[in-house]
Amino acid sequence: MMRLYWFTRTSRIVALCSLANFINSADRVIMPIAIIPMAQVYNWTLHAQGWILSAFAFGYFTSQLLASCWASRLGAKNVLISSVLLWSIATFITPLLAHSLVALVIGRIVLGFAEGLGLPTIFHLFAHSIPVEERSRAFGYLIASGSVGQTVASVVCPHMTWESSFYLFGSLGIIWVFLWGLFFPERALGNIEETIPLHTPKTKTTPIRWTDFLFCKPLWAICTAHFAMNWCNYIIMQWLPTYLSHLGANAHSISLTAIPYIFNSLFSIASGHAADNLLTLKGWSVLNVRRLMTCVGLIGPALFLAIFCVMDHLIFAIVLVSVSMGLSASNAAGHLSNHVDIAPNHSGTTFAISNTIATIPGVLCGPITAHLVTAFDGKWSPVFLLATFVNISGAIVYFTNSAATQVI
Repeated sequence: MMRLYWFTRTSRIVALCSLANFINSADRVIMPIAIIPMAQVYNWTLHAQGWILSAFAFGYFTSQLLASCWASRLGAKNVLISSVLLWSIATFITPLLAHSLVALVIGRIVLGFAEGLGLPTIFHLFAHSIPVEERSRAFGYLIASGSVGQTVASVVCPHMTWESSFYLFGSLGIIWVFLWGLFFPERALGNIEETIPLHTPKTKTTPIRWTDFLFCKPLWAICTAHFAMNWCNYIIMQWLPTYLSHLGANAHSISLTAIPYIFNSLFSIASGHAADNLLTLKGWSVLNVRRLMTCVGLIGPALFLAIFCVMDHLIFAIVLVSVSMGLSASNAAGHLSNHVDIAPNHSGTTFAISNTIATIPGVLCGPITAHLVTAFDGKWSPVFLLATFVNISGAIVYFTNSAATQVI
Protein backbone atom coordinates (compact mmCIF):
# COMPACT_ATOMS: atom_id res chain seq x y z
CA MET A 1 0.00 0.00 0.00
CA MET A 2 1.20 3.50 -0.79
CA ARG A 3 2.54 5.33 2.24
CA LEU A 4 1.86 9.01 2.89
CA TYR A 5 4.54 11.31 4.28
CA TRP A 6 2.72 14.63 4.16
CA PHE A 7 3.57 15.42 7.79
CA THR A 8 5.97 14.19 10.43
CA ARG A 9 4.92 11.07 12.30
CA THR A 10 4.15 13.07 15.43
CA SER A 11 2.05 15.56 13.47
CA ARG A 12 0.01 12.78 11.92
CA ILE A 13 -0.69 11.26 15.33
CA VAL A 14 -1.74 14.61 16.79
CA ALA A 15 -3.87 15.48 13.75
CA LEU A 16 -5.71 12.15 13.70
CA CYS A 17 -6.25 12.08 17.46
CA SER A 18 -7.51 15.67 17.38
CA LEU A 19 -9.90 14.74 14.58
CA ALA A 20 -11.09 11.77 16.64
CA ASN A 21 -11.79 14.10 19.58
CA PHE A 22 -13.57 16.51 17.21
CA ILE A 23 -15.93 13.69 16.16
CA ASN A 24 -16.24 12.42 19.74
CA SER A 25 -17.35 15.82 21.03
CA ALA A 26 -19.63 16.54 18.07
CA ASP A 27 -21.47 13.24 18.49
CA ARG A 28 -22.40 14.18 22.06
CA VAL A 29 -24.16 17.37 20.96
CA ILE A 30 -26.35 15.78 18.27
CA MET A 31 -28.96 14.12 20.52
CA PRO A 32 -29.72 17.16 22.72
CA ILE A 33 -30.55 19.05 19.50
CA ALA A 34 -32.22 16.19 17.61
CA ILE A 35 -34.38 15.13 20.53
CA ILE A 36 -36.64 18.16 20.03
CA PRO A 37 -38.05 17.01 16.63
CA MET A 38 -37.68 13.33 17.60
CA ALA A 39 -39.90 13.82 20.65
CA GLN A 40 -42.58 15.28 18.40
CA VAL A 41 -42.36 12.38 15.95
CA TYR A 42 -42.39 9.60 18.56
CA ASN A 43 -44.49 11.36 21.24
CA TRP A 44 -41.88 10.96 23.97
CA THR A 45 -42.66 12.37 27.39
CA LEU A 46 -40.17 14.62 29.14
CA HIS A 47 -39.24 11.70 31.40
CA ALA A 48 -38.48 9.51 28.38
CA GLN A 49 -36.32 12.28 26.94
CA GLY A 50 -34.46 12.47 30.25
CA TRP A 51 -33.59 8.76 30.18
CA ILE A 52 -32.51 8.95 26.54
CA LEU A 53 -30.17 11.85 27.28
CA SER A 54 -28.77 10.23 30.43
CA ALA A 55 -28.22 6.82 28.81
CA PHE A 56 -25.00 8.15 27.28
CA ALA A 57 -23.55 8.81 30.73
CA PHE A 58 -24.34 5.25 31.89
CA GLY A 59 -21.98 3.89 29.24
CA TYR A 60 -19.43 6.67 29.69
CA PHE A 61 -19.32 5.98 33.43
CA THR A 62 -18.37 2.31 32.98
CA SER A 63 -15.44 2.77 30.60
CA GLN A 64 -13.32 5.43 32.33
CA LEU A 65 -11.19 3.11 34.44
CA LEU A 66 -11.13 0.40 31.75
CA ALA A 67 -9.55 2.63 29.10
CA SER A 68 -6.07 3.01 30.58
CA CYS A 69 -5.93 -0.70 31.47
CA TRP A 70 -6.95 -1.82 27.98
CA ALA A 71 -4.61 0.67 26.30
CA SER A 72 -1.67 -0.81 28.22
CA ARG A 73 -2.62 -4.43 27.62
CA LEU A 74 -4.11 -4.37 24.12
CA GLY A 75 -2.24 -1.41 22.63
CA ALA A 76 -3.53 2.16 22.41
CA LYS A 77 -4.00 2.00 18.63
CA ASN A 78 -6.18 -1.09 18.87
CA VAL A 79 -8.39 0.45 21.54
CA LEU A 80 -8.62 3.83 19.80
CA ILE A 81 -9.53 2.40 16.39
CA SER A 82 -12.08 0.04 17.93
CA SER A 83 -13.67 2.77 20.05
CA VAL A 84 -13.98 5.25 17.17
CA LEU A 85 -15.50 2.57 14.95
CA LEU A 86 -17.94 1.47 17.65
CA TRP A 87 -19.15 4.95 18.60
CA SER A 88 -19.47 5.91 14.92
CA ILE A 89 -21.61 2.86 14.15
CA ALA A 90 -23.73 3.59 17.25
CA THR A 91 -24.21 7.18 16.03
CA PHE A 92 -24.99 6.12 12.44
CA ILE A 93 -27.69 3.60 13.40
CA THR A 94 -29.43 5.86 15.92
CA PRO A 95 -32.25 6.79 13.46
CA LEU A 96 -32.83 3.07 12.88
CA LEU A 97 -33.25 2.48 16.62
CA ALA A 98 -35.46 5.48 17.33
CA HIS A 99 -38.75 3.58 16.86
CA SER A 100 -37.96 1.55 20.00
CA LEU A 101 -37.23 3.45 23.21
CA VAL A 102 -35.42 0.46 24.73
CA ALA A 103 -33.24 -0.07 21.64
CA LEU A 104 -32.42 3.63 21.50
CA VAL A 105 -31.39 3.72 25.17
CA ILE A 106 -29.17 0.66 24.65
CA GLY A 107 -27.61 2.31 21.59
CA ARG A 108 -26.91 5.44 23.63
CA ILE A 109 -25.27 3.36 26.37
CA VAL A 110 -23.01 1.72 23.76
CA LEU A 111 -22.19 5.16 22.35
CA GLY A 112 -21.24 6.44 25.81
CA PHE A 113 -19.13 3.37 26.57
CA ALA A 114 -17.16 3.70 23.31
CA GLU A 115 -16.68 7.47 23.66
CA GLY A 116 -15.54 7.02 27.25
CA LEU A 117 -12.60 5.02 25.95
CA GLY A 118 -11.51 7.84 23.63
CA LEU A 119 -9.72 10.51 25.66
CA PRO A 120 -7.99 8.22 28.20
CA THR A 121 -6.65 6.13 25.31
CA ILE A 122 -5.43 9.22 23.46
CA PHE A 123 -3.73 10.45 26.65
CA HIS A 124 -1.94 7.08 26.87
CA LEU A 125 -0.99 7.29 23.19
CA PHE A 126 0.41 10.81 23.57
CA ALA A 127 2.40 9.82 26.65
CA HIS A 128 4.13 7.07 24.66
CA SER A 129 4.51 8.71 21.26
CA ILE A 130 4.83 12.50 21.63
CA PRO A 131 8.19 14.03 22.63
CA VAL A 132 8.10 15.95 25.90
CA GLU A 133 8.90 19.25 24.22
CA GLU A 134 5.86 18.88 21.91
CA ARG A 135 3.25 17.64 24.38
CA SER A 136 1.84 21.00 25.46
CA ARG A 137 1.00 21.87 21.86
CA ALA A 138 -0.35 18.38 21.26
CA PHE A 139 -2.74 18.56 24.20
CA GLY A 140 -3.68 22.11 23.22
CA TYR A 141 -4.76 20.98 19.76
CA LEU A 142 -6.53 17.96 21.24
CA ILE A 143 -8.65 19.91 23.73
CA ALA A 144 -9.37 22.71 21.26
CA SER A 145 -10.60 20.21 18.68
CA GLY A 146 -13.24 19.01 21.13
CA SER A 147 -14.67 22.50 21.56
CA VAL A 148 -14.60 23.02 17.80
CA GLY A 149 -16.51 19.75 17.34
CA GLN A 150 -19.23 20.84 19.75
CA THR A 151 -19.43 24.24 18.07
CA VAL A 152 -19.70 22.81 14.54
CA ALA A 153 -22.37 20.30 15.54
CA SER A 154 -24.35 23.00 17.36
CA VAL A 155 -24.30 25.20 14.25
CA VAL A 156 -24.88 22.53 11.60
CA CYS A 157 -27.39 20.11 13.16
CA PRO A 158 -30.33 22.53 13.65
CA HIS A 159 -30.32 23.17 9.88
CA MET A 160 -30.46 19.48 8.92
CA THR A 161 -33.06 16.79 9.37
CA TRP A 162 -32.42 14.94 12.62
CA GLU A 163 -31.71 11.70 10.74
CA SER A 164 -29.08 13.39 8.55
CA SER A 165 -27.20 14.69 11.59
CA PHE A 166 -26.58 11.16 12.86
CA TYR A 167 -25.71 9.83 9.42
CA LEU A 168 -23.26 12.68 8.74
CA PHE A 169 -21.23 12.52 11.95
CA GLY A 170 -21.45 8.73 12.12
CA SER A 171 -19.93 8.58 8.65
CA LEU A 172 -17.11 10.92 9.68
CA GLY A 173 -15.98 8.43 12.29
CA ILE A 174 -15.98 5.55 9.83
CA ILE A 175 -13.95 7.69 7.39
CA TRP A 176 -11.52 8.42 10.25
CA VAL A 177 -10.79 4.70 10.61
CA PHE A 178 -9.83 4.52 6.92
CA LEU A 179 -7.69 7.66 7.28
CA TRP A 180 -5.76 6.05 10.12
CA GLY A 181 -5.02 3.04 7.92
CA LEU A 182 -3.96 5.39 5.11
CA PHE A 183 -1.53 7.36 7.26
CA PHE A 184 -0.29 4.36 9.24
CA PRO A 185 -0.50 1.41 6.84
CA GLU A 186 2.14 -0.65 8.62
CA ARG A 187 0.35 -3.10 10.87
CA ALA A 188 -2.52 -0.72 11.46
CA LEU A 189 -3.84 -2.99 14.19
CA GLY A 190 -0.46 -3.84 15.65
CA ASN A 191 0.74 -3.02 19.12
CA ILE A 192 1.48 0.64 19.64
CA GLU A 193 4.95 -0.02 21.01
CA GLU A 194 5.88 -1.90 17.83
CA THR A 195 4.85 0.79 15.36
CA ILE A 196 5.29 4.13 17.11
CA PRO A 197 8.58 4.75 18.94
CA LEU A 198 8.59 5.65 22.60
CA HIS A 199 10.09 9.02 23.43
CA THR A 200 10.04 8.55 27.18
CA PRO A 201 11.33 5.55 29.12
CA LYS A 202 8.88 3.43 31.02
CA THR A 203 9.17 4.02 34.74
CA LYS A 204 8.26 1.85 37.66
CA THR A 205 5.75 3.27 40.08
CA THR A 206 5.17 2.29 43.68
CA PRO A 207 2.24 -0.05 44.34
CA ILE A 208 -1.05 1.72 44.83
CA ARG A 209 -2.55 1.55 48.32
CA TRP A 210 -6.23 2.22 47.81
CA THR A 211 -6.65 3.30 51.43
CA ASP A 212 -4.48 6.32 50.60
CA PHE A 213 -7.08 7.39 48.04
CA LEU A 214 -10.08 6.50 50.16
CA PHE A 215 -9.05 8.63 53.16
CA CYS A 216 -7.49 11.54 51.27
CA LYS A 217 -9.46 14.72 52.03
CA PRO A 218 -7.80 16.84 49.29
CA LEU A 219 -8.72 14.17 46.71
CA TRP A 220 -12.34 14.14 47.87
CA ALA A 221 -12.31 17.94 47.67
CA ILE A 222 -11.25 17.66 44.02
CA CYS A 223 -13.89 15.01 43.33
CA THR A 224 -16.58 17.18 44.91
CA ALA A 225 -15.59 20.21 42.81
CA HIS A 226 -15.44 18.06 39.66
CA PHE A 227 -18.89 16.64 40.44
CA ALA A 228 -20.33 20.14 40.93
CA MET A 229 -18.73 21.46 37.72
CA ASN A 230 -20.14 18.58 35.67
CA TRP A 231 -23.59 18.96 37.19
CA CYS A 232 -23.90 22.37 35.54
CA ASN A 233 -22.15 21.26 32.36
CA TYR A 234 -24.45 18.28 31.85
CA ILE A 235 -27.54 20.40 32.50
CA ILE A 236 -26.42 22.82 29.79
CA MET A 237 -25.22 20.18 27.32
CA GLN A 238 -28.29 17.94 27.66
CA TRP A 239 -31.10 20.44 28.11
CA LEU A 240 -30.08 23.84 26.70
CA PRO A 241 -31.63 23.25 23.23
CA THR A 242 -34.89 22.05 24.84
CA TYR A 243 -34.96 25.02 27.21
CA LEU A 244 -34.30 27.49 24.39
CA SER A 245 -37.14 25.96 22.38
CA HIS A 246 -39.26 26.54 25.49
CA LEU A 247 -38.31 30.23 25.14
CA GLY A 248 -39.47 30.17 21.52
CA ALA A 249 -36.21 29.42 19.70
CA ASN A 250 -36.45 28.24 16.08
CA ALA A 251 -33.88 26.23 14.08
CA HIS A 252 -31.77 29.35 13.52
CA SER A 253 -31.85 30.28 17.20
CA ILE A 254 -30.95 26.75 18.32
CA SER A 255 -27.65 27.25 16.47
CA LEU A 256 -26.84 29.84 19.12
CA THR A 257 -26.11 26.94 21.48
CA ALA A 258 -22.66 26.98 19.86
CA ILE A 259 -21.83 30.29 21.56
CA PRO A 260 -21.37 28.83 25.09
CA TYR A 261 -18.78 26.36 23.74
CA ILE A 262 -16.90 29.21 22.04
CA PHE A 263 -16.87 31.16 25.32
CA ASN A 264 -15.64 28.05 27.12
CA SER A 265 -12.68 27.70 24.74
CA LEU A 266 -11.68 31.37 24.97
CA PHE A 267 -12.01 31.55 28.76
CA SER A 268 -10.01 28.34 29.11
CA ILE A 269 -7.01 29.93 27.39
CA ALA A 270 -7.40 33.21 29.28
CA SER A 271 -7.76 31.59 32.71
CA GLY A 272 -4.70 29.42 32.10
CA HIS A 273 -2.56 32.47 31.32
CA ALA A 274 -4.04 34.34 34.29
CA ALA A 275 -3.22 31.47 36.66
CA ASP A 276 0.37 31.26 35.38
CA ASN A 277 0.79 35.02 35.78
CA LEU A 278 -0.44 34.89 39.38
CA LEU A 279 2.14 32.19 40.13
CA THR A 280 5.14 33.66 38.31
CA LEU A 281 4.56 37.42 38.36
CA LYS A 282 2.48 38.01 41.48
CA GLY A 283 4.07 35.37 43.67
CA TRP A 284 0.83 33.67 44.69
CA SER A 285 1.04 30.20 46.23
CA VAL A 286 -0.13 27.24 44.15
CA LEU A 287 -2.89 26.50 46.67
CA ASN A 288 -4.31 30.04 46.52
CA VAL A 289 -4.32 29.98 42.72
CA ARG A 290 -6.07 26.58 42.66
CA ARG A 291 -8.68 27.80 45.14
CA LEU A 292 -9.26 31.09 43.31
CA MET A 293 -9.70 29.47 39.91
CA THR A 294 -12.00 26.78 41.30
CA CYS A 295 -14.17 29.33 43.09
CA VAL A 296 -14.40 31.46 39.94
CA GLY A 297 -15.23 28.31 37.95
CA LEU A 298 -17.99 27.20 40.35
CA ILE A 299 -19.45 30.26 42.08
CA GLY A 300 -19.37 32.38 38.90
CA PRO A 301 -21.55 29.96 36.88
CA ALA A 302 -23.79 29.45 39.94
CA LEU A 303 -24.64 33.15 40.09
CA PHE A 304 -25.21 33.49 36.36
CA LEU A 305 -27.44 30.39 36.28
CA ALA A 306 -29.50 31.83 39.15
CA ILE A 307 -30.16 34.90 36.98
CA PHE A 308 -30.55 32.75 33.86
CA CYS A 309 -33.47 30.81 35.34
CA VAL A 310 -35.68 33.93 35.54
CA MET A 311 -34.67 35.28 32.14
CA ASP A 312 -37.32 34.87 29.45
CA HIS A 313 -35.55 36.86 26.72
CA LEU A 314 -33.77 34.52 24.30
CA ILE A 315 -30.69 36.63 23.52
CA PHE A 316 -30.10 37.62 27.16
CA ALA A 317 -30.47 33.95 28.15
CA ILE A 318 -27.80 32.96 25.61
CA VAL A 319 -25.46 35.67 26.93
CA LEU A 320 -25.90 34.54 30.54
CA VAL A 321 -25.37 30.84 29.84
CA SER A 322 -22.36 31.66 27.63
CA VAL A 323 -20.69 33.64 30.40
CA SER A 324 -21.52 30.82 32.81
CA MET A 325 -19.84 28.25 30.54
CA GLY A 326 -16.91 30.60 30.05
CA LEU A 327 -16.30 31.04 33.77
CA SER A 328 -16.61 27.28 34.22
CA ALA A 329 -13.45 26.91 32.13
CA SER A 330 -11.47 28.40 35.04
CA ASN A 331 -11.75 24.99 36.70
CA ALA A 332 -9.05 23.73 34.31
CA ALA A 333 -6.52 25.90 36.15
CA GLY A 334 -8.15 25.04 39.48
CA HIS A 335 -9.15 21.62 40.73
CA LEU A 336 -8.45 19.87 37.39
CA SER A 337 -4.79 20.89 37.67
CA ASN A 338 -4.69 19.98 41.35
CA HIS A 339 -4.23 16.24 40.67
CA VAL A 340 -0.56 16.69 39.80
CA ASP A 341 -0.04 18.75 42.98
CA ILE A 342 -1.37 16.19 45.44
CA ALA A 343 -0.48 12.94 43.61
CA PRO A 344 2.36 13.51 41.14
CA ASN A 345 3.04 9.77 40.85
CA HIS A 346 -0.61 8.71 40.60
CA SER A 347 -2.31 11.68 38.93
CA GLY A 348 -3.66 9.43 36.17
CA THR A 349 -5.39 7.24 38.71
CA THR A 350 -6.74 10.16 40.74
CA PHE A 351 -8.11 11.78 37.57
CA ALA A 352 -9.79 8.52 36.53
CA ILE A 353 -11.43 8.30 39.98
CA SER A 354 -12.52 11.94 39.86
CA ASN A 355 -13.78 11.72 36.28
CA THR A 356 -15.77 8.59 37.08
CA ILE A 357 -17.48 10.28 40.04
CA ALA A 358 -18.03 13.40 37.93
CA THR A 359 -19.93 11.32 35.35
CA ILE A 360 -22.66 10.57 37.90
CA PRO A 361 -24.35 13.96 37.17
CA GLY A 362 -24.65 12.86 33.55
CA VAL A 363 -26.69 9.88 34.74
CA LEU A 364 -28.82 11.84 37.20
CA CYS A 365 -29.41 15.16 35.41
CA GLY A 366 -31.71 13.73 32.74
CA PRO A 367 -34.39 12.11 34.94
CA ILE A 368 -34.06 14.67 37.76
CA THR A 369 -34.52 17.59 35.35
CA ALA A 370 -37.55 15.94 33.75
CA HIS A 371 -39.05 15.27 37.19
CA LEU A 372 -38.52 18.84 38.42
CA VAL A 373 -39.92 20.47 35.29
CA THR A 374 -42.96 18.17 35.37
CA ALA A 375 -43.51 18.55 39.12
CA PHE A 376 -43.38 22.36 38.93
CA ASP A 377 -45.81 22.63 36.00
CA GLY A 378 -43.24 23.28 33.28
CA LYS A 379 -41.13 25.75 35.27
CA TRP A 380 -37.37 25.38 34.79
CA SER A 381 -36.21 27.59 37.68
CA PRO A 382 -35.88 24.67 40.17
CA VAL A 383 -33.48 22.95 37.74
CA PHE A 384 -31.10 25.89 37.57
CA LEU A 385 -31.44 26.80 41.25
CA LEU A 386 -30.47 23.23 42.15
CA ALA A 387 -27.40 23.58 39.90
CA THR A 388 -26.58 26.85 41.68
CA PHE A 389 -26.78 25.11 45.07
CA VAL A 390 -24.59 22.19 43.92
CA ASN A 391 -21.93 24.55 42.54
CA ILE A 392 -21.73 26.72 45.65
CA SER A 393 -21.58 23.64 47.88
CA GLY A 394 -18.78 22.21 45.76
CA ALA A 395 -16.81 25.45 46.00
CA ILE A 396 -17.12 25.52 49.80
CA VAL A 397 -16.01 21.90 50.16
CA TYR A 398 -13.04 22.44 47.87
CA PHE A 399 -11.94 25.71 49.48
CA THR A 400 -11.96 24.24 53.00
CA ASN A 401 -10.35 20.86 52.23
CA SER A 402 -7.99 21.37 49.29
CA ALA A 403 -4.19 21.11 49.34
CA ALA A 404 -1.38 21.76 46.87
CA THR A 405 1.35 19.58 48.30
CA GLN A 406 1.95 15.88 47.69
CA VAL A 407 -0.30 13.78 49.92
CA ILE A 408 -0.43 10.54 47.90
